[in-house]
Amino acid sequence: MSKHVNKVTAAGLIVALGIIYGDIGTSPLYVFSEIINGKMIEPLLIIGGLSCIIWTLTLQTTVKYVVLTLKADNRGEGGIFSLYTLVRRQKKWLVIPAMIGGAALLADGMITPPISVAAAVEGLRNIPVLHDISANTIIIIVLAILTLLFFMQQFGSASIGKMFGPIMLIWFLMLAVLGLAHISDEWHILKAFNPYYAIKLLITYPKGFWLLGAVFLCTTGAEALYSDLGHTGRANIRYTWVFVKICLILNYLGQGALLLHNTGKTFATDELIDKIPGAIPMRNPFYEVMPEWFLYPGIIIATFAAIIASQALISGSFTLISEAIRLNLWPKMKINYPSEAKGQLFIPGINTLLFAGCVGIVLYFQTSSAMGAAYGLAITLCMLATTILFSNYLVSRRVNSALIYLFLAVFLSIEISFLIANLDKFPHGGYVTLIVGGGLFAVMYVWYRARKIKNRYVEFVRLEEYIPKLEELSNDVTVPKYATHLVYLTSANNPKEIEHKIIYSILSGKPKRADIYWFVHVDTLDDPYTSEYSVEHIIPNDIIRVEFRLGFRIAPRINLMFKKVVEDLVANREVNVTSRYESQQRNNVTGDFQFVVMEKFLSQDNELPFFEKLIMRLYFWVKEVSLSEEKGFGLEQSKVQVEKFPLIVAPVSKLKLKRIYIGEEEEEEEEN
Repeated sequence: MSKHVNKVTAAGLIVALGIIYGDIGTSPLYVFSEIINGKMIEPLLIIGGLSCIIWTLTLQTTVKYVVLTLKADNRGEGGIFSLYTLVRRQKKWLVIPAMIGGAALLADGMITPPISVAAAVEGLRNIPVLHDISANTIIIIVLAILTLLFFMQQFGSASIGKMFGPIMLIWFLMLAVLGLAHISDEWHILKAFNPYYAIKLLITYPKGFWLLGAVFLCTTGAEALYSDLGHTGRANIRYTWVFVKICLILNYLGQGALLLHNTGKTFATDELIDKIPGAIPMRNPFYEVMPEWFLYPGIIIATFAAIIASQALISGSFTLISEAIRLNLWPKMKINYPSEAKGQLFIPGINTLLFAGCVGIVLYFQTSSAMGAAYGLAITLCMLATTILFSNYLVSRRVNSALIYLFLAVFLSIEISFLIANLDKFPHGGYVTLIVGGGLFAVMYVWYRARKIKNRYVEFVRLEEYIPKLEELSNDVTVPKYATHLVYLTSANNPKEIEHKIIYSILSGKPKRADIYWFVHVDTLDDPYTSEYSVEHIIPNDIIRVEFRLGFRIAPRINLMFKKVVEDLVANREVNVTSRYESQQRNNVTGDFQFVVMEKFLSQDNELPFFEKLIMRLYFWVKEVSLSEEKGFGLEQSKVQVEKFPLIVAPVSKLKLKRIYIGEEEEEEEEN
């Protein structure tokens, strides 16, 4: 476990405010608008709705994530894939909830930026001068902000990140002050702390249960608390959450007190206003609690907070995908490292995908209230996945089974209730996030399943059987030298084995003679930041195996790592890398290194079941558009030979072919 995970520092607290609470911290911008949209304001709706918010934040965010799930750290790292690495050896099927959770988080990353920024910018309508600002103008402003945000990703967020903490501190203090200013308007609002009103709303209010879909929006950022554990540490998250939760609840109480002053009125968005007699245009309660003179700075601060919320989701998506690539759950993609800051990375392909998704969401839904209809459905699936994985983590820690069943009973009932309530949003836009999440899950599943199918048919041979042949070839001066150092990437976990295709590549056809044969294997570990290597001299100065043991958050820059290994071996006089050509040996010239990457293609000679054939075809189609093997291993700067070979996973077993004899054929013709 990381020694810093429980360390509390002033800087850590500020950083935690800046990068963790953007999503959950901006929820007051749209939660109450969703609850009251199209419904007459009455005490049960407001107090009951507020009670649901308070107890959702308490049970779902505080108890499940802050108190319990944060304990499941992997060497100080958190998130759905870190949790998966802790439990994946228990049951193979746990990869399914891990993939569902990862896909749902990515889908969430496409809708959080649009809804947060749109809700902030729509505050312009509360300014009297800009009251009639058109929807198209707001859309243009939102798209401009999102375009700038995604464009800036390539430069890294280290420098801007330093400002995030102070801005979010101002944001949360603003939430608390604005809420406190209105609580005294209606002291009855404090009844919301009694869970009785939440239960009463869900049971007695007409269609009260379905309000949970709107209430759920208050806790959508809870998963980020766990995902960003590695950036700030558990203790900093727990201390800051106390402050954040107080500020959020104070603001919700203020909004509720203000709404109780409007009892009997019905507010509705443009989509509903014509369908409800007597309804008046929706006025966002968040901006209504602001004094008129504070609207300009309030909207500016809200917009900055929305941008920070978006930044956190985008950065989280990059980390999520990099982990998925290392765990073989996602195709290889180009990863850039814009700064030396820990965890700072940029994936151009994912940045483009998220940007296209965000623009599509804005253009399709156009308003934050319409986006609210699509928001939350996917993230409930992620929370359910976390519950399943965490319960298995508790099993691995030998926690009392009664406590595990209690945990499952409480949180599965809460989250399944939220899921059912959110399904009401499906026809109103929820299908968009489910389609996006489903597509992302399909990519993960195809990549994972195809690898399992391939591995069934990879043929390994004992290396010791071929050592004499390799030595003989290396010393055979009649064969032209292919390279001084020939380096193969092998997937054989057992150092005494090697893929048959590699031996075939070296010895068959035109043999590849080299002075030294290197076999390099990369082992991805369940630890996040391990970076080690071991060397086995199978035949000194002739056949060498290098094993890299890398954590799932370490980029496999094999080109640089292999150079470092060779430098260490030369320094220790374990290997002589000087060219063995006489003229170059005299001048002490280092020999050339040639990497060989084996790339598979699907052979036509296969008899696969329909489903597996579909999986393999999709896999090779995705592979075509993903990063090549050599670039995925960071070998683009090296001398690389890519060898393609057919993947015959299920050879044709019954081939109907009959031999005929020409003489017999002529005799048959004469008889006829």
